[in-house]
Amino acid sequence: MTARTASTEPPPARVRESTGYPLADHPLRVALTNEVHARPPEVLKAPVRATMLAMLSGEQAGEAERRHLEQLCDWAGIARPAAGATHFSGAFGSFRLKWERHTEFSTWTVFRPGAVPDPFADPALAALPRDWVGGLPGDLLVGIHLAVVQGDRDSFESGRLAAVFGSDGYIGSLVSGGKATAWTDMRIHGDGFSRILVADHAMTGNQAGRVVQRLMEIETYRMTALLALPVARTVLPRVAAIEQGLLELAQRTTALRDLADEREALDRLTRLSAETERLAAETAYRFGAARAYHQLVERRIEELREVRIEGLPTLAEFMARRLTPAVRTCEAAQARIDALSQRMARASNLLRTRVEIAVEGQNAELLRSMDRRAQLQLRLQETVEGLSVVAISYYLIGLVGYAAKGLKGAGLPVDPDVAAGLMIPVVLALVWSGVRRIRKVLAGGH
Repeated sequence: MTARTASTEPPPARVRESTGYPLADHPLRVALTNEVHARPPEVLKAPVRATMLAMLSGEQAGEAERRHLEQLCDWAGIARPAAGATHFSGAFGSFRLKWERHTEFSTWTVFRPGAVPDPFADPALAALPRDWVGGLPGDLLVGIHLAVVQGDRDSFESGRLAAVFGSDGYIGSLVSGGKATAWTDMRIHGDGFSRILVADHAMTGNQAGRVVQRLMEIETYRMTALLALPVARTVLPRVAAIEQGLLELAQRTTALRDLADEREALDRLTRLSAETERLAAETAYRFGAARAYHQLVERRIEELREVRIEGLPTLAEFMARRLTPAVRTCEAAQARIDALSQRMARASNLLRTRVEIAVEGQNAELLRSMDRRAQLQLRLQETVEGLSVVAISYYLIGLVGYAAKGLKGAGLPVDPDVAAGLMIPVVLALVWSGVRRIRKVLAGGH
């Protein structure tokens, strides 16, 4: 028994390679080189049956899935996957199991060689322990039973195919340059699985493995792309409600009367903008993933190199009619959210500008009012200063009069009234000059 594993852990830094030169490896050199060889297709030879389960387990389920895989390895007595491995392929006796970890889901594929009368009545999944299968982490998103049988295309008449798929609503085409024919109906049958039948005309083991892998990936990526469709249908009514609210707000903008109305409109616009950003955050990943998965579906179909079978639609035609419109709906929903976000930003800028202009007008009026008050205060101050000069001068002249009377009483020839009259202009000049100097000092002048 052999197993192939791959680990996401980078090799130790500065590892020396045996190149004969003293060169230090980049820590990720080996990991990045091996990445392009990761997850190779199985080498298959008809007849062989395969069952693939795509389990939607979320982005944090890798460790739980590895532990679950280790249980099966211990049961079969083979080597466990490496720590941090993201894919694994191993032989378990009568079957092979392949596990691949993707961003939000994992695929579990079991292969059983050998011919049986009805490959869909005895699928490859039956080789796995039932309890172990029931314990797989996540929810089943895709379940496929696939059978590769030998035979010419002409040996599979319409009646036989209708019996396999339960109706004549199947699609098919020549693939791999005409070396095989593939049929499917993209439906879930009574056993809970969809069915793919491949007739091997002249494929090598590598070609058969690539065809099987591409057919399973087409169905897996189709379903993961369609995960965005319910999201789009849910958010479109919410987008329409926000658009209507923005339209009503835009119609009311011209009728706003004062700053209170403008602030109320801005508050409402802010709430609409927050709801829009919440929608964008909720849907960005899902819509982006749908676009990426759809591109993978188109690429895998292109790699099949389909050739039409007269009377049957090809995989490319089926996806163009059934998958592409759903993806376009998701893209339209995302485009509406993006356009709504841009319109919201423009409306917000316009309303904020209007509010700012109104506030600036109020500020200008306030400044004018403050200027008028300052002028009144200046005039009042000048009046008070004039009265102060008069009052101080009156008291100083009175003191001069008292001094002159004292000198006259002492026998000096001094007329008190004349002395007081002569000192009036001098005292006024000195007091006025002193008051001005004090005012300049208080104002910070010189």
